[in-house]
Amino acid sequence: MTYYEVNFDGLVGPTHNFAGLSYGNIASDKSAKGTSSPKGAALQGLEKMKALADMGMKQGVLPPQERPHLPTLRGLGYSGNDGDILKKAAKENPALFAGTCSASSMWVANAGTVSPRPDTKDGRTHFTPANLISMFHRSIEHPTTGRTLQTIFADDSRFAHHPALHGSHHFGDEGAANHTRFCTNYGDPGVEFFVYGVEALHKNAPGPKKFPARQTLEACQAVARLHGLSEDRVVYAQQNPDVIDQGVFHNDVISVGNGRVLFHHEKAFLNIDAVKEELNRKLPNGDMIFVEVPDNQVSVEDAVQSYLFNSQLISPSGSGSNAMTLIAPIECQENPRVKKYLEGLVQQGGAISNVEFFNLRQSMKNGGGPACLRLRVVLSDDDLKNLGARVLLDEALYEDLKAWVSKHYRDELSPNDIKDPALLCEVRAALEELTNILNLGKLYDFQRA
Repeated sequence: MTYYEVNFDGLVGPTHNFAGLSYGNIASDKSAKGTSSPKGAALQGLEKMKALADMGMKQGVLPPQERPHLPTLRGLGYSGNDGDILKKAAKENPALFAGTCSASSMWVANAGTVSPRPDTKDGRTHFTPANLISMFHRSIEHPTTGRTLQTIFADDSRFAHHPALHGSHHFGDEGAANHTRFCTNYGDPGVEFFVYGVEALHKNAPGPKKFPARQTLEACQAVARLHGLSEDRVVYAQQNPDVIDQGVFHNDVISVGNGRVLFHHEKAFLNIDAVKEELNRKLPNGDMIFVEVPDNQVSVEDAVQSYLFNSQLISPSGSGSNAMTLIAPIECQENPRVKKYLEGLVQQGGAISNVEFFNLRQSMKNGGGPACLRLRVVLSDDDLKNLGARVLLDEALYEDLKAWVSKHYRDELSPNDIKDPALLCEVRAALEELTNILNLGKLYDFQRA
């Protein structure tokens, strides 16, 4: 049986806007109140998906969520018809209203955590949607996320689905943005690497002082238990609190892994030597390859500005063990120190042998690079034949989705535009058509009411 690590990218939603909702995300703060391009953002994302598929990667798509989200506003006490609710909420509580309009579900690295069948006790692939409780606008995503994953990965003999973790700050969970799996080949047993910002149940544990630690050790441990992972195949590592306070709100802003390779900044983790030793000791059938970026060549500030580590590290061959390509945002090419480092890295001829740059500026302005836009799921040939929806990208689906975006998305969206009641009608019409394109059935709340 052949296994692949499949990239499932989030389709950018029709309400993609710059509201500056993500505290601790410097790019999001800087872009606040600007005018966005939902159509441009969606097409940029699709172009990346198609390019990776053309490189030989297995590429899937995940749908956006319904926004503005009227069920959230109704649950918070707003009543009347849809138009009345939108008008009242936008006038009385603009910040709350903006949170229900965010297209943040596009960053599906935060959709959940996935443990593939070679790692789990029951031999099924396990999914846990992230509760995302650190930010209101993201905390409302997990019910639809769970329903989406259950629709696509529907065969319960192959896939197991868990609800999001308990919604307290002690179990703050941000999904795969803080989780990486290392292995020799994708179908082999691997070691699952959970990165956390703070140990929440211990008051004196080290943690950031300025920005919140969004992932807790307690959440990581709970997911590992739910997924039936063996203790000798799990490593927990703490982010360096100082880098969180410099804008590294998730681990995927300071490190990225694939196969046996961990590409990371030298200041990414506390107790880095112990982390490396444990990964090496627990990785079955092979040694880890650590590509450590020195701070004197690329500072943490450079890494945050360029999103160097929010690149995707891929094996176009599909095996996970051959020379790898870094899928980097174009901002890495524009930062002279990062560009120089990457040129030297490729010239060394090591594990990372190639770099490809992509224009994802619309996503980047809101604080999400290439790695934010994708959720990795290891699947076998047989799994791929038994998905519950049309979500694997081929030429026909790519053309269908481009036409769908061009038909339904606005070229520009200003902060005032999200108050327009017509936007909700446009979104629902778009999503109704999308569920037909992707064979998702009645996925959204407005379809199920």
